[in-house]
Amino acid sequence: MTRSIYSFFICIIFLTSYSCKDNPKPKDDIVESPEQQLKQRYSKLVTYPLDSTAFPRSVNLKTNNLKKVPSKDWTSGFFAGNLWQIYELTGDTAYKNKAKKWTAFIEKEKFNDRTHDMGFKVFNSFGKGLKIEDDQEYKDNILMSAKTLITRYNDTVGSIRSWDFNKKRWKFPVIIDNMMNLELLFEATKISGDSIFHNIAVKHANTTLKNHFRPNNSTWHVLDYDPENGDIRMRVTHQGINDDSSWARGQAWGIYGFTMAYRYTKDQRYLDQAKATAAFFLDHPHLPEDGIPYWDFDAPNIPDEPRDVSAGAIVASALTELYAYTDNEYYLNYSKKVIHTIKSSDYILDKDIEYPFILDHSSGDWSKRSEMDEPIVYGDYYFLETLLRLKDLK
Repeated sequence: MTRSIYSFFICIIFLTSYSCKDNPKPKDDIVESPEQQLKQRYSKLVTYPLDSTAFPRSVNLKTNNLKKVPSKDWTSGFFAGNLWQIYELTGDTAYKNKAKKWTAFIEKEKFNDRTHDMGFKVFNSFGKGLKIEDDQEYKDNILMSAKTLITRYNDTVGSIRSWDFNKKRWKFPVIIDNMMNLELLFEATKISGDSIFHNIAVKHANTTLKNHFRPNNSTWHVLDYDPENGDIRMRVTHQGINDDSSWARGQAWGIYGFTMAYRYTKDQRYLDQAKATAAFFLDHPHLPEDGIPYWDFDAPNIPDEPRDVSAGAIVASALTELYAYTDNEYYLNYSKKVIHTIKSSDYILDKDIEYPFILDHSSGDWSKRSEMDEPIVYGDYYFLETLLRLKDLK
């Protein structure tokens, strides 16, 4: 080989090497895995600045309006719960350390007797922490919260009162969501040995079982009782499209609530109701193929209605547990399908969005036309819980 030809090839090699080094593949062309996308979203939560008066609840991405709420809001415990669960998934202590700080901000709620949402606030924060660390203060907070919650119980009705507002219309409203707060009571009995909490939880579940479900095993949202004699005054909705519609998240609360109640009681009636309402949900002709429901099964403009990924995630979490009691693959297949659907750019927020949320397309309160088709903190919570429950099955 002549010197000139040799020099030519050396030059070509040098130029090619230089080009590859200084002109890497454009970043936009790099396809990131769902796990990488989720890791990027998780980091938005752990770096979000602490504020004891402003818990992140949702964000409107069109207006860039971040909704922040005080600890008394029913959603306040979910953010700490998300951090605890991300710690379980990743093992990164930064999430645990941040979860402890956000959890501490909830403590004063243990004395708040103006709400039924003790489970959502206290158990979703302190309870998730207690799963990881055997902390006596966490147990004490759960127990005090349970003592506060049962002050809302009326033995004539056989239920815990849900709301105090709208008194001109309602006398003693009980919502299907209230089933979710019974976990706090069941756990309080396990912590204290005092059966009063367990017994009240069972009475509330029995009343809900008797009155809250339609013949097709869907659930009404709100039942209003007469506290003087226990009679049902009305069956209505507050967040669904109408009183007789099947609000998706309400169905999810029913499935989850009675699956959870079966865990603590082994009452076959609870298991049967969870299975029956799950069948209504899973076999509904308006449930999309990807498993993520429209916000209300009876919304008038399906398929042009907002989805509710939070309802899908709640049901996926519940059905993972229900599978453990039944060995019915139908339940497990739904949970896996929902996770597969969610783990995509259709639902995982873009890495450039700085707000402390993971998923888009949850739907909140249609009655106020608020938080419809947005990132909402509880959508993230039940998604993470489903990941952990599926992981535990392996």
